[in-house]
Amino acid sequence: MAEIQEEKTNEVTPVPAQSNAQEGNFLQNWKIKVGLIASGVIAVVVGLFLLMFFWQHIIAGKGMNAWSKRAGAQPIECMIKDTNNDGYVSCSAMLEGEVVPLECGSSIFNIGCRVNYGAAAAPVLRPTPVPNGRGRL
Repeated sequence: MAEIQEEKTNEVTPVPAQSNAQEGNFLQNWKIKVGLIASGVIAVVVGLFLLMFFWQHIIAGKGMNAWSKRAGAQPIECMIKDTNNDGYVSCSAMLEGEVVPLECGSSIFNIGCRVNYGAAAAPVLRPTPVPNGRGRL
């Protein structure tokens, strides 16, 4: 009985000689091809969406860096989008210990920044002559 058991344990089970991956038939399956093509298309669409979304931020950042380099300032950061559709993105830089509010162009044709104090700046007051009680100035 021991001899019969030894013979069975020494038997070699047949193994398939080649699988599809070893033969190079991996791309023969239509599901794999469709999956790869769909993944590529989705990756391109997502990439274009991200580029379009961050385009204004990228251009404004380049302008802010150029302005900061010329002014001897340290760039801080720009907003992601142009929030009021005036063609400029709000940025800020540090110049001599003060934060400088900037508006940097968001178009490839308008790279650069301008200082914008906006509502934070005091309005210019012009002295207006006040007439005296007799109607003369």
